Amino acid sequence: MNRQNILLVASASIATVLAMLAAPALGQLVTPGGQPAPTAAVSGPSPDPAPQETRVVPESQTAMQQSFAPVVRRTAPAVVNVYSSVTVRRSNCPYANDPVFSRLCGNTPTTNQKVDNSLGSGVIVGADGVIVTNNHVVEGGTEFRVVLNDRREFPAELVMKDERTDLAVLRIDVNGQTLPMLEFADTRNIAVGDLVLAIGNPFGVGQTVTSGIVSALARTDVGVSDYASFIQTDAAINPGNSGGALVDMQGRLLGVNSIIFSKGGGSNGIGFAIPAEMVKRVVDAAVHGGTLVRPWLGAKGELVDSAKALALGLDRPRGVLISQIFDGGPADKAGLQEGDVVLTVDGREVFDDRGMKFIAATKAEGETATLSIIRARQAKTINVRMSAPPGTSKAELMQVTSRNNPFSGAQVAELSPALADALGLDPFQAKDGMLIHSVPGRTIARNVGFQPGDIVREINGVTIRTKKDFETAVKKAEATPGTEWRLAIERNGQRIETSLRG
Repeated sequence: MNRQNILLVASASIATVLAMLAAPALGQLVTPGGQPAPTAAVSGPSPDPAPQETRVVPESQTAMQQSFAPVVRRTAPAVVNVYSSVTVRRSNCPYANDPVFSRLCGNTPTTNQKVDNSLGSGVIVGADGVIVTNNHVVEGGTEFRVVLNDRREFPAELVMKDERTDLAVLRIDVNGQTLPMLEFADTRNIAVGDLVLAIGNPFGVGQTVTSGIVSALARTDVGVSDYASFIQTDAAINPGNSGGALVDMQGRLLGVNSIIFSKGGGSNGIGFAIPAEMVKRVVDAAVHGGTLVRPWLGAKGELVDSAKALALGLDRPRGVLISQIFDGGPADKAGLQEGDVVLTVDGREVFDDRGMKFIAATKAEGETATLSIIRARQAKTINVRMSAPPGTSKAELMQVTSRNNPFSGAQVAELSPALADALGLDPFQAKDGMLIHSVPGRTIARNVGFQPGDIVREINGVTIRTKKDFETAVKKAEATPGTEWRLAIERNGQRIETSLRG
């Protein structure tokens, strides 16, 4: 699928916060077989199907004429409009932000204020006023307003936002009233072809309901979220639908509508929703303290193509080939090995590393994930007790204040797998070292060319793994005026070596 056709389903005009690390452009971003194996192939255990509800195809004209109205009546009151706004100060002098020519504006350049607004949708998931929406709907906003289906308006508080899942949680004060809400569906029970409804406020025209089917499950190669396993639907989704509900025929929340594939910005029948299981994890974290802990397997895998399947003795390309195990991580402790092929996680088929990562992240810390694997052409089952990556997910920043070194002015932090994961870095490749967290303007570090996200690997031949290593190497180099600084920096997975004179 052409990534250049990815559009976010929002109509936001708020400037988004710059990402910590540069990412490849996704095009226009709108906020709005082989021969048989020499030995017998191993089929392995079939995925354990989740319990399925009875599905009936309409068999008469009467059945075909049945209405979705009862489902809409139950669900529509729980879908709201979300308005996000920020006051932007703009100067009437075009040179106001220029460090050299700003004096041409005088001492007090005239400014004016403008309120930028964005519109999206949201879903009430707590009767006491808890609402979930997309992060890109509220990104950059300072004030939020929620309009209910019955036209009541409430100011809203941003409780939590999570860029990595593109979800945000708001809360409104309803003065003890009970609001209509949607229950979360068990997404393990949905199947391709199931009827669904999408509810939201496209283009700001008012609440709109569209119908369709589940077109596909576990779409991971969409390129918007790094915790992605989207539900694909052909129900019409348009700008303004972001944060709205995708519901099943029982009126339960299947997912939060998030993005569409489109060339012109309108619906082409390819929309994606964040599954309810991930939405529930984020909402639960917001309601119970605001800390989202993402467990991990501590294992990396790669796609099994036809050549790999032939070599592994599989009857067809399937599963994820484990290529790396983190020492002491959950998978390592459970006995998973490099070369194992993971077929299912908790009974759900996985086809790539993103799929495994997503399912792991929907588990709570301490819960067990059951993996069906193939090892040496033999079927096995492994139970992995989930835990968070080691270390802290929040950077403990250190300001480099000395002016006698190339890092002067930068904020640095000691890397750990937890911090690397929180920043969207590979925990396997960034499990130690010093991270350049921020590089303010007009600093030596900025002039040298350091960028946020750079990882300091070596200083004058000394390997930098910890904060202490960094401090010791810097002090040693500073002790000799005019010393040469030989640095090894990792940037976007590439090693850069350079030499600077003190």
